[in-house]
Amino acid sequence: MATRTPRGFGQYGGLARAVEKVGERWALLIVRDLLGGARRYSDLKAGLPRIPTNILSDRLKELQAAGVIRRVPAVRGGYDLTPLGRALEPVVLELERWGWAASAEPAEGEVLTADALGVTLRAAFRGREAERLPPTEYVVHAGDASVSALVVGRVLDVMDIGPDALPQPQRRLDIGAPEDVVEFHIPLEGLADLLGAGEPAVVVLAGRRELVDRFRRTFHIEPLPGAESSPAAHAA
Repeated sequence: MATRTPRGFGQYGGLARAVEKVGERWALLIVRDLLGGARRYSDLKAGLPRIPTNILSDRLKELQAAGVIRRVPAVRGGYDLTPLGRALEPVVLELERWGWAASAEPAEGEVLTADALGVTLRAAFRGREAERLPPTEYVVHAGDASVSALVVGRVLDVMDIGPDALPQPQRRLDIGAPEDVVEFHIPLEGLADLLGAGEPAVVVLAGRRELVDRFRRTFHIEPLPGAESSPAAHAA
């Protein structure tokens, strides 16, 4: 009778344990989307259109077994992050920054969801810079994603405002109202320029155009040494 090889890397250490729990394909993208709140199975599938249904089911079972996510009785077919899963937030944001700093142009058929755009803005947020600026609401349309990003001091609150937006928890508690509001559209291929040092083709729909410059001071991702393509590299 053949001996079954134990699942895992056979390595004793924190990184090995972490990758065993959340390193499977699609797993961290599921965690990313759940950072925005509880999601139904159908919501997760819609946000990850290329994931096969059997793989999504497998990842959800694995993440639940690892204690990263849990079922939400109040949301039919819903999942949410556990405290252990929510502790992955700084890891996800750091990987988001790393990915943008080394990113290329969007490939054909790639999409940007509101959950993904929200995480991108949280990763690019510069609280120290925002603290010096007036409270501002940025309504950003990038590709097919639309979010409202309210910035008051060092506090950032991002909300999906697209036509298919899920019910949102109450926002903007105790952080005040914006003094300025700007709404603009950026093509998907220009988002890296907007976050970096390029010259993005921004179309201002409402508000003063100079508020886009304020946005770029507030949301920025520095290039990484050695990255062949980065937000800053688009300026070349």
